[in-house]
Amino acid sequence: MKKSLLLLPLALLLLIIGARALLRSGIGPLRQELLTQPRIYAYREWQSTGVMLHTGDRVYIRARGTWLYTPGEYHGPEGHAEYRAPNTYPIPAIPGGILLGRIGEEARPFPVGRGGAVVADQEGLLYLRINDDILSDNVGYVEVELTVTPYETSD
Repeated sequence: MKKSLLLLPLALLLLIIGARALLRSGIGPLRQELLTQPRIYAYREWQSTGVMLHTGDRVYIRARGTWLYTPGEYHGPEGHAEYRAPNTYPIPAIPGGILLGRIGEEARPFPVGRGGAVVADQEGLLYLRINDDILSDNVGYVEVELTVTPYETSD
């Protein structure tokens, strides 16, 4: 009986030490600021960045990389320099192949391109995608760097 009472605290101590070692080695949940730069693939619909924005937050987006969305032509996140998107694209009359964003699942999309600052007009996850209507023939991805500045109220 006394032996089993001694083993219980020892087992608990070993469990705590092992859990701390796993967390330090990168296994387990990570803080948002430790996430690697997300990749936004040209052949996928809206992709969550995993970043939750609140009304008034400012997110700085920087994108780089190339993707193919027209046969034989790779473009960066700024899209095609001459080809304007037709009415079947998520946002028509802007460059085809440009990086788009939206906050929340049903929000109106906005152009991102190589990047810039966006102020969240509602709460929701930040989603990104390419401005194209047929995604199955696309190739490549762009990497995005995201920095969020929370909205500060003046009291």
